[in-house]
Amino acid sequence: MTSIVLIQPEIPGNTGAIGRTCVALDMELVLIHPLGFDISDKRVKRSGLDYWPHIRLVEFASWDAFIAERKPRENQLFLFEEYAPRTFYEPEYPADAYLVFGRETKGIPPEIVEVHRAQMVSLPMRSDKVRSLNLANTVAAAAYQALRNHLPH
Repeated sequence: MTSIVLIQPEIPGNTGAIGRTCVALDMELVLIHPLGFDISDKRVKRSGLDYWPHIRLVEFASWDAFIAERKPRENQLFLFEEYAPRTFYEPEYPADAYLVFGRETKGIPPEIVEVHRAQMVSLPMRSDKVRSLNLANTVAAAAYQALRNHLPH
């Protein structure tokens, strides 16, 4: 099963919308603490609508705790950052991929990027008028790309 991993998300509405995408695509949602909001915040559930109870939600106290418990292979991890050297079109995503996203305002912490630089990918943007995409939109695009070879046609 493919998993969406959010490292220290800050905006409850984004997390709710991402949870809804996870339900739609039968993906697990992994949240890495600290969160910028309370998971019971009504804004999380409002964005996730009535799908929130169906989310396969797993929480970890830290990135290190996630790595220690899950022990992901290098070819399972895909860290999404706007400055990554390759686009998200290039990799072959295994069915058990971890798609990793950082905070809305600061991205993935530098110490994580440093260790996993080879696993970084970006979503290409054709215009120089936009600095970044909304996290929920980025996750949806990445999730569909990762599943393209694993979904029935």
